[in-house]
Amino acid sequence: MNTPSIIKERTVEYSSDSNTTASMDSQSECSESGSTSSWADTDLVEPHVGYKKVLVTGGAGFIGSHVAEYLLARGDDVVIIDEINDYYDVSIKESNLKLLKDTYPEEGRVSIYRGDICDRKLLQSIFETENIKWICHMAARAGVRPSIEDPFVYIHSNINATTHLMELAHKHGIENFVFASSSSVYGGSKSTFFSEDEVVDHPVSPYAASKKTCELLAYTYHHLYQLKVTGLRFFTVYGPRGRPDMAPFKFTDRIYRGVEMQQFGDGSSSRDYTFISDIVDGVVRSIDRPYDYQIFNLGKGDGTSLKTFINLVQKNVGKKAIIKILPDQPGDVPYTCADVAKAKHLLGYRSKIAFEDGIKMTVDWYVNKYARSQETKEAVVNTICALPSAVAV
Repeated sequence: MNTPSIIKERTVEYSSDSNTTASMDSQSECSESGSTSSWADTDLVEPHVGYKKVLVTGGAGFIGSHVAEYLLARGDDVVIIDEINDYYDVSIKESNLKLLKDTYPEEGRVSIYRGDICDRKLLQSIFETENIKWICHMAARAGVRPSIEDPFVYIHSNINATTHLMELAHKHGIENFVFASSSSVYGGSKSTFFSEDEVVDHPVSPYAASKKTCELLAYTYHHLYQLKVTGLRFFTVYGPRGRPDMAPFKFTDRIYRGVEMQQFGDGSSSRDYTFISDIVDGVVRSIDRPYDYQIFNLGKGDGTSLKTFINLVQKNVGKKAIIKILPDQPGDVPYTCADVAKAKHLLGYRSKIAFEDGIKMTVDWYVNKYARSQETKEAVVNTICALPSAVAV
């Protein structure tokens, strides 16, 4: 086992690092002004190097498939478990799995198990046969608004599943357990930036409550069994192969097709939109650095208003949006903005993709890959429908 060494570092002096200073100067104040009192004295963990076999839950999904792709590209092997539910178009998930298998067809590179993490027999058999030592738990039921309509599925898929996974993790000597939390835990925070030091005891949706619960359970498993656990609060992730229920995909799709889109609120709401490659970088940095127990924000570090967002999509698609303005939705927060100073210090994390560049790459993927594949499917269906019916002789 390659045991990570510890580097003692007592102060955070951004001004002494010209690269860090330049990076932070390009971001808004929200990413710079958080207190470092709770983590400035934390021992830095040097990254584990060498081969890993990583269990990636939710590996057919947006973030999970991108993380799996990165790990495979650098030489690690990946074990995926995903129930392939119909929360959004199953064909997108199947396409993600096909991409991984086609790119890495060698025996043992990608192992795929289709099933629910709450299936104890299935998960137990995976741990017993695959010799996993690293876990990247990206599987979850997502969505603020759907969680208000059906909170029970969020208890099952987020809380129960994570508990079951951590129970097996500590019994099988997992070296590091990294899991997806969410910026939704900050709820209706009035802060100008969201810091990990902030008390987040007032979630405003069952989804947010389920993610906060997972963070608490993670600490419990660390405390009881010394399981090394890191929770990652993602800030509105977007990019190629993105979830169709998320605004970047939905807006691109509707503007491209000339279909009416819904805008909730007056357009002044703001989100810290984070490109998928930046999120993957933060996830992998967390996997490689087995801290005892940490929570990190992973975001771009500045916000973009809804109006600016829609204008950028229109510009890159080359079409005008047809917008229906509706009231703000229950459970939504007016803005999100990540203080990423802690992740920069302890993980070496820095976002690299500007929002305008990320939207351009997302639209390019949608137009040149997704839309074309959908048009091909539609053409095939129309051709089949146009064929004469079989005539019995």
